[in-house]
Amino acid sequence: MPGPAIEVRDLVVRYGKTIAVNRISFDARAGQVTALLGPNGAGKTSTIETLEGYRRPTVGTVRVLGLDPIKDHRALTKRIGVMLQRGGVYPAMSPREAVRLFASYYDESDEPEGVLYRVGLTSVATTPWRRLSGGEQQRLSLALALVGRPWVAFLDEPTAGVDPQGRLAIREVINDLRSAGSCVLLTTHEMSEAERLADRIIILDYGCIVADGTTSELMTKEGGKGIRFGAPAGLDTLGLGAALGATVDEEWPGEYLVHAEAKPANIAALTAWLAEKDLALADLRAGRERLEDVFLRLTGHPGAGNGAVAAGLPDDEVRVDATSGRRRRRVSEGGRGPGATEPSTLEQGEDA
Repeated sequence: MPGPAIEVRDLVVRYGKTIAVNRISFDARAGQVTALLGPNGAGKTSTIETLEGYRRPTVGTVRVLGLDPIKDHRALTKRIGVMLQRGGVYPAMSPREAVRLFASYYDESDEPEGVLYRVGLTSVATTPWRRLSGGEQQRLSLALALVGRPWVAFLDEPTAGVDPQGRLAIREVINDLRSAGSCVLLTTHEMSEAERLADRIIILDYGCIVADGTTSELMTKEGGKGIRFGAPAGLDTLGLGAALGATVDEEWPGEYLVHAEAKPANIAALTAWLAEKDLALADLRAGRERLEDVFLRLTGHPGAGNGAVAAGLPDDEVRVDATSGRRRRRVSEGGRGPGATEPSTLEQGEDA
């Protein structure tokens, strides 16, 4: 069996005193789609940019197709495709002009009109980029990553802001890349897309890998027992538990776990209890978490296990200062709650 298309060994990426990526190791193989998931600030972008050759590792090594992305950058760029999440195209340039320009960069490329057709942009092929919808701009970014027949494709949020028809087209293109033997490494915040597309999923939190496996493995390895259901938040879990003869936990608002076997009698008792109180049942899952459930549990959602603990990092929402060892609390982009990193912990304009 040939070696992996992507190799990451003990990778560390720092921004000043802040560790964005903390000694991660993984492989990604040809003919597979690998999804790199994580909250904002988890280290996804820093990892991808290092593999693309736009960022130098602080510690550790990365190889893409056996090449060093920094030392062998010129040779590597002819074999990879990079889909940016935003921008990368002159505002007045049409999709046809952009794809033809990018095709000229490669010794061998796909026919531009065929690429535009594959991503559903034929009808707007002459429309300036600035007049395209957000989803159309996203599909054009994918087209630019495809036109050079990449051996490795890096796709950053490929379906973000894309309508349902566009998503179907993008999924088909990604499946075609897999079938052609390309290695696809994608990032996404959409768990349903990762479930549909990925052969393997790697979850990052606080710069560390907290889960690695197939979708099925991750959804059944832990938390695979019991009855999971959705209902209005704040149920009387003690009363429900007494009716079922089992413990009931509200893992997060409106999402519940009954610690009992998914037998018909238990499910009937659950639905009867909800019906008696005229409460709606949103969904019912027996013995299996959704990928979103796994993600939230591992990345420290309130009421769930904290991914930082699993990674051996400080157990509150922090980043680690590489020099002092002091912890920096993660806050949202608006300054409230978990999700992003305080601006002072990263260089301006950097997104870990």
